Amino acid sequence: MRTLDREAGAPLSSSESRAWTAPDTDAEWVAHLAVLDQLPLPTVILRDDASIYRGNQAWNEYTGTDESGEHPACGEIVHPDDHEQYRANWIAARGGNVFFASEVRLRRHDGSYRWHQVFARRSGPDLWFASCTDINERMLSDMFHGAMAEQRNDMLDVSVDCIKIIDPDGDVIHMNKSGCIALGVDGTDGKFGMRWLDLLPASIRSRGQRALEQARKGHNARFAGMSVVGDAPAQYWDNILTPVLDDDGKTEAILCVSRDVTVAREAQKRLRIAGEIDALTGLLNRRSFKTRLQRRITGARKAGTGVGLMLIDLDHFKNVNDTLGHAAGDHLLRVLARRLRACMPRSAYVGRLGGDEFAILIDGVIDESQVMAAAKLVLPQLDASITYGGREINGGMSIGCAIFPRDGANATSLMSRADTALNDLKAGGRGGIRMFDKTMLDSAELAARQLNTARQIVRDNAIVPHYQPKVDLDSGEIVGFEALLRWRYPFSTETQLPATVAEAFKDYELAAGMAAQMHAKVLEDMATWRDRGLPLLPVSINAAPVEFLRDSFAARLLARLEEHRIPASLIEIEVTEHVLLERGAESVTRALAQLKKRGISVALDDFGTGHSSFAHLRDYPVDQLKIAPGFVNRMVDEEPILAIVKAIAELGPALSVGVVAEGIETVEQRDILRRAGCRVGQGYLFGAPVPAEEVAGKLDAMSAGRAKVTRIALAAKVV
Repeated sequence: MRTLDREAGAPLSSSESRAWTAPDTDAEWVAHLAVLDQLPLPTVILRDDASIYRGNQAWNEYTGTDESGEHPACGEIVHPDDHEQYRANWIAARGGNVFFASEVRLRRHDGSYRWHQVFARRSGPDLWFASCTDINERMLSDMFHGAMAEQRNDMLDVSVDCIKIIDPDGDVIHMNKSGCIALGVDGTDGKFGMRWLDLLPASIRSRGQRALEQARKGHNARFAGMSVVGDAPAQYWDNILTPVLDDDGKTEAILCVSRDVTVAREAQKRLRIAGEIDALTGLLNRRSFKTRLQRRITGARKAGTGVGLMLIDLDHFKNVNDTLGHAAGDHLLRVLARRLRACMPRSAYVGRLGGDEFAILIDGVIDESQVMAAAKLVLPQLDASITYGGREINGGMSIGCAIFPRDGANATSLMSRADTALNDLKAGGRGGIRMFDKTMLDSAELAARQLNTARQIVRDNAIVPHYQPKVDLDSGEIVGFEALLRWRYPFSTETQLPATVAEAFKDYELAAGMAAQMHAKVLEDMATWRDRGLPLLPVSINAAPVEFLRDSFAARLLARLEEHRIPASLIEIEVTEHVLLERGAESVTRALAQLKKRGISVALDDFGTGHSSFAHLRDYPVDQLKIAPGFVNRMVDEEPILAIVKAIAELGPALSVGVVAEGIETVEQRDILRRAGCRVGQGYLFGAPVPAEEVAGKLDAMSAGRAKVTRIALAAKVV
């Protein structure tokens, strides 16, 4: 018999169990049992059928077995829930004659159970030596944490977010149900361990790798990702990696929470499209077109190529809206948008900048011939018939072109150059194609200077009216004055002509501002002459065409007359004949009719130089025709021109309107006009324009009887 050399309370090892052999005599049994009773662990000798043959004192105390009593069967000692597994382990160990180990709950003497780890080894042909180590606290702790882990997993499975727990090496420790579905992982067996990055599409693994490395270092990381499972549509995720640190601050695990942002991404995409696309035509809007232009210019600068730009303006588009309605105008824009896309290559960008303005961007341009070729494809796109509501819509277009880098170094300057070309084309007559030329900048800069000067004139109240006399061609008597716009810089005595600010008369605000000053000062001069007791007769005021763009012209003029207490019968308005035929002619006619109803007469200036016909004269509220200076200057040498002058002179009486000839500079011209039947004229032959002070002198002479004056017509004209 071998003596066991071990510490008290320590479980029997497999070698110790293997060393023990059953005694042969009763004396040896008594000695062996005495030794077993000294062991602190419950220890038993089992028969081959797992029944208990002997138990030490610790075992008897644990089970409550009297030394003289019968030992209970193993089925009574082992917890019923553990008995089947215990029995299976025992049969397997007995059949293989191997060491037996099993974790089971053993019943105590009070009926409660505690977990034990049972170690047993065969110690003879039909006996086994077994020790029982109490592991109740560990098992309860393991079960608690196992239950907590199971509960945690259940909670994670409820989440719609894709949640992964990853070890620092990038292997998946756990993944919730949503994550398994999103990444196509079969997680039913709870076995993971695969590489996390391998589950991601190849296109985003580099982003995932960078985020993983950042999390390993103990920092939060975030990246946008996606997943594709089978033929299902791609899902997009917002991935947040959070490191889990141990007590030493090292990353022991990484929590990856991925939120499905597919719906939000689609919504953002729709919003982006709505913000970039013109709702009416489906083309790029102004902002997105300019963004693409900037990108293409950046790319062209690096590649050493060019970019072509076309700005397109529809001619007389307002007529379509005014005559057929805005729905017809919208239809025209939609049809044109489709045609522009169809005639341009796929690489070109087509945009609607607003209203009836379109733009086309052509990439990879080498010279202007490519842009011109593309523009020639665009120009006839309105030639084909377009109908709406059974009515045909006619239209044309003007195209201004520019090329990067020749004409502009960036998107803003390139669009400005193309716009300059477009404006230059429209200024000379609409329709066609115009490529930007550097000489156009001179005109554009001149126009800009004139607009700035006009703003300064309005701000400084710098207008100074001058008056040119009109005379009776038969008697030579003064019968009127024409007030001409002049202006002076502050602290300067030199007067400037209207031609120095000609561009301003195309701008409503500036033209209206200068006209307001001009009219007010003419009326102030008249009021001054009246207050001095000088003869006061009717005043005629010329209006620039742009002033009639708003229907308030007549009301504003009548208000000024009332302010200066000037009777309406003393005022005459001069307009050029083309004002009555261009767009907005209806508002002009309404304003003139309203003024004539209040007693103001109307003169048609530069008659014969426009496109009106004699038949239309009966439709206009006109009291007087004025023969243009160009006709007067040419009639001496050109018979056809003389015939026109005679026709106008005869037409006046036939229509019950007066006739005045302008620009008379020689006696010969005066005599020809007299023989033609013209009775009133003006020009340098009779006197140059003079300021109001000199007019007062002439009026004073009239009142003294030194001049025969029958009537004075003061014509306030902007020339």
